[in-house]
Amino acid sequence: MFNAIVSADTLQATLGSVGVLVEECKIHLEEDGLEIRAVDPANVGMVDLTLDSAAFESYETDGGLIGVNLARLQDIAGMADAGQLVHLELDEETRKLHISIDGLEYTLALIDPESIREEPDLPDLDLPAEIVIEGRDIDRAVTAADMVSDHIELGVDEEAEVFYVKAEGDTDDVHLELDEEDLIDLTVGPASSLFSLDYLDDMNSAIPGDAEVTMELGEEFPVKLHFDIAEGQGTVTYMLAPRIQSN
Repeated sequence: MFNAIVSADTLQATLGSVGVLVEECKIHLEEDGLEIRAVDPANVGMVDLTLDSAAFESYETDGGLIGVNLARLQDIAGMADAGQLVHLELDEETRKLHISIDGLEYTLALIDPESIREEPDLPDLDLPAEIVIEGRDIDRAVTAADMVSDHIELGVDEEAEVFYVKAEGDTDDVHLELDEEDLIDLTVGPASSLFSLDYLDDMNSAIPGDAEVTMELGEEFPVKLHFDIAEGQGTVTYMLAPRIQSN
């Protein structure tokens, strides 16, 4: 059983955070909220999302697991205006999800969860550097880097105590440095890793500009990005594997 009412903007932010990496996913219906964990087909980017039951106008479930075509569900949710409410109800006999938006009725066929890629384990990484940064500063760095290259270096200069972003293209380079005054917080540690801009660009598109993003970095380690959605009643963690630099 699953019967819930949620604001369109909360639903759109939730689906958008996952939809930047995968086209289908498993949704765990827990008594205290939803949980989604997925990895992209190339095993490079991963998302771990929780949305508390408190983020919903109403939320009832006795637990369970459903598989959804995210692209189709996003299209349907996108029909709603930000202030509208979306009613979601699972028909257990037909295994279809009924979606109501201000008089519009949709019926979405669900996917067998067994046919969807296995969910990844969340690696327990002890990353030495931690940067707390506004979403708009990540956007600025990624947008600038995207103009010159297809990869981006994220790191911390321990001596200067700055977080830096570098991108080197065939002819042009981009370099950005942010110190403690420019950031919300900075924990200095050895950190320098190269990442695919395609993935970071996709993740960046789902991060609100006013979000407080915690970034964890190491040397040639994955980057972890954490931020809240739904006014703090949901959390998103992205993990992106590095491109190993060949000397």
